[in-house]
Amino acid sequence: MLRCLLGLLLLAAPAFAQPASPGATLAAVRARGTLNCGISTGDPAWSQPDSRGVWQGVDADICRAVAAAVLGNGSRVAWAHLTGQNRFPALSGGQVEMLARTTTWTFLRDSMLGINFTAPYFFDGQGFLVKVSSGVEHAAQLEGASVCFVSASTHELNLQDWARSTGIRFQPVIFADKDEARRAYESGRCDAYTADASQIAAVRAAFPNPAEHRLLPELISKEPYAISVRQGDDQWFDIVRFVVFALIEAEELGITQANADRMLAESPSPAVQRLLGKSGDLGPSVGLERAWLLNAIKAVGNYGEIYERHLGEGSQVRLPRGYNRLWNRGGLLWSPPIR
Repeated sequence: MLRCLLGLLLLAAPAFAQPASPGATLAAVRARGTLNCGISTGDPAWSQPDSRGVWQGVDADICRAVAAAVLGNGSRVAWAHLTGQNRFPALSGGQVEMLARTTTWTFLRDSMLGINFTAPYFFDGQGFLVKVSSGVEHAAQLEGASVCFVSASTHELNLQDWARSTGIRFQPVIFADKDEARRAYESGRCDAYTADASQIAAVRAAFPNPAEHRLLPELISKEPYAISVRQGDDQWFDIVRFVVFALIEAEELGITQANADRMLAESPSPAVQRLLGKSGDLGPSVGLERAWLLNAIKAVGNYGEIYERHLGEGSQVRLPRGYNRLWNRGGLLWSPPIR
């Protein structure tokens, strides 16, 4: 009996992580001194250069967070501007170490392209943008409409599925690049522009007269965004995945870009101490410093700060958080225990 009890105690006891050696991807990033991150060729609110040429957006900030965690400096990112067609070959072929490009997690992408999706960081759905002057108020009124969208995306298949299930016919107008599709819609080459709702909300906000364009209320798909990495390096997969989770956990724990150092010094919360590296050996277990997640949060803030900066009420887009609220505030975002 005593032997059984001892066995159970050993199984229940936490396994103390041993410092890990850098894997192939981490070693390459450190040797180079920069993180190669794949982003879009220009996507408002997600990855787009500002007036100074500095890339801004949710995806750009996640790249910075990973760079800060791995290299101690969020500015050490080399941006790879990728299209829908070349984004996956660029990742699987080693041109970039991570892909942060409003990319939907699907079964075939995860199983067939030599890549792995890490943590979902945004929940969206495909919608439609039309001109108010068209009189269209619902997707069911798009019978016979010409619809702009980007090739090599989930949008084409979603549109075909929706058309088959509703019996609505449409004329496809296909482009290789989001900016081309946007310009075509704006110039009147198509009656509607379809993409993920957050993307077309950002596109509308950037138009000279946003009120002249209407986001239709219907969503025709599920679009969970997740950062992806190459298959074959579990250490790098864990690093990128838990940087994303840490940004979400930081919001839940009330850790911000401004108060992170004070929380490190003063917070009695064991969860805060572990996340910021005051206790535990989370960083060394994946070949990094103890302050890896502290550095990520100090570089870009928590998830809520990132959202507010680029998509929320303080931004041009002003997109309600909806599903992208924390789990304890009615949303879908949560982090597994970081311990």
